[in-house]
Amino acid sequence: MSDQWVEASQLPEELVALIDTLRPGEEVTITRNGETIGTISGVSRQESFSSAESDDITVVATAMKLSASARELLSERLGPGYLVLDLHSAPPTVDVLLVPPGSPQLIGNFRALYPKARIVITEIEDAELGVKYEGPVRRLLDAGAEAYLPSSTIPRLAEQLDRTMTQLNQLTAGTVRQALVSGDDG
Repeated sequence: MSDQWVEASQLPEELVALIDTLRPGEEVTITRNGETIGTISGVSRQESFSSAESDDITVVATAMKLSASARELLSERLGPGYLVLDLHSAPPTVDVLLVPPGSPQLIGNFRALYPKARIVITEIEDAELGVKYEGPVRRLLDAGAEAYLPSSTIPRLAEQLDRTMTQLNQLTAGTVRQALVSGDDG
């Protein structure tokens, strides 16, 4: 299938105006008789990345479908040093790529497409924002596991286990259950 395009001058002015207001990752759904027949996605304008290329901004791309409000909240919580974009609107020079759990082949494909990005696998469940990207670790923690320690070496496992046990023991007995996931190897 080849890429197809439509010249904006051929579209109704109201539609072009609506498309112009779309931010990266926002979409307009096109329906016929209540059935979706297509979507139009907002894309980033090249000039919007001139500041993102600086050392002051970390560009984060999300490889999972998130609403504009979910990306805005993530960006807001990360702070002014971050720009959070949908993968389809992000430049190939992204700094961080958030991906849901997937196959090693998918991760390898992302690595090939974004060789300089830090790829971070994330399992998200935010009922308030309607986001659910559950994976095997989340399912194991929900089933009752206390922690997940992806250790690279036995000495690193000892460090992670000690830190995790200290944190678990500091929790108020019986009133709080906190699932700990420790993946930093630093």
